[in-house]
Amino acid sequence: MMSGLNVACSAVIVLFGAVCSVFIFCEYLIYYAAILQCGWPGIDRGAPAGEKSANGQPNAEVMRAMVLSDTHLLGAVGGHWFDKLRREWQMERAFQTALTLLRPEVVFILGDVFNEGKWSSPKNWEDDVHRFQKVFRHPSDTELVVLVGNHDVGFHYEMDWFKLQRFEKAFNTTSTRMVTKKGVNFLLVNSVALHGDGCSICQSVEKQLCTLSRDLNCSLLQNSQSSELCRDAWTYPPTPPIILQHYPLYRESDAGCTGRDAAPSEERHLLFREKYDALSQEASHRLLQWFKPRLVLSGHTHSGCQVLHDNQYPEISVPSFNWRNRNNPSFILGSFSPGGYGLSKCFLPEETTVIALYCSTGASLLLLPLVHCLWMRGLLRCLDFCPISKHKSLRPSQVEVVPDC
Repeated sequence: MMSGLNVACSAVIVLFGAVCSVFIFCEYLIYYAAILQCGWPGIDRGAPAGEKSANGQPNAEVMRAMVLSDTHLLGAVGGHWFDKLRREWQMERAFQTALTLLRPEVVFILGDVFNEGKWSSPKNWEDDVHRFQKVFRHPSDTELVVLVGNHDVGFHYEMDWFKLQRFEKAFNTTSTRMVTKKGVNFLLVNSVALHGDGCSICQSVEKQLCTLSRDLNCSLLQNSQSSELCRDAWTYPPTPPIILQHYPLYRESDAGCTGRDAAPSEERHLLFREKYDALSQEASHRLLQWFKPRLVLSGHTHSGCQVLHDNQYPEISVPSFNWRNRNNPSFILGSFSPGGYGLSKCFLPEETTVIALYCSTGASLLLLPLVHCLWMRGLLRCLDFCPISKHKSLRPSQVEVVPDC
């Protein structure tokens, strides 16, 4: 009796330990396992020979930036409470693990921070911002730069000054500006306002872009400060910028996109709508001509893509960071210098892998008691049919024969 009880207790302990191990791996360790496979790229594009890093490791002058997009934190209206809890937990663990292992100097989030910012009440907005600050908390030596997206302030026809200024106040930013780090110019663009219809916000953003274009071009031209146009221009490092924005530049579709993070095959040939799925051709052309960027990083589509515009301006679409939008979220690791850059992609754990681990563990929990029960039943039957005597066996000569009555 005691032996059977001990066996049962041991089985329970083993099962409990197995469940705890799977839970700890799926909710904590799996993010380390995935992100440990990622690393900072070396400078390999456009840099002079003296700037290129040795052995793939960036030198001290290189700025390390982590770029992610479309976090879509659920609000008070859409999404089940468990869905909200689960997605925020996944993003928090992934982001905090990435900060611990990779230690970027700056993190860029390319818009659509919230899912319901465009219609959030003041109270719901404050709650969403508080949750964002918890999920994406960061040390003082890492700067967080957040761009505006259509889900944060609404599409062009929904956007107004109240929503835009509320967003800018929450993230201590202006929606269109130049950020310079270690001699690298990052141009942040409010692409939602590039509708081209002369709305007040559109006029303001276009005016800022025009001023930034003048200042940057004056900085690129030698002895330009003597000209009347550049006399009061702001001075930037003389290097083409990297444009960061939510909407991608105009392209017909994702038909040319490939890779693990590309859109599903049935969606790649769907035509993009200008000013909704991508910027208009006119706005895209204007940005490229004004700034002649060496790289464009954008979001919005939730899928990855690499496009070369006018055979000289590369654009990378950054996939969504939220498992609600993708089975395999990812983010970009960028090493930037004044003369060059290098990019690598870091994939996070696939949700189907986590679900498979939990399902296989659950199936094992159901099967093990059944197997144990069948094993015990078979053992008892064996004991019934094959009794083992505690006494020494008698030789045939010692067996007493009882005569029949």
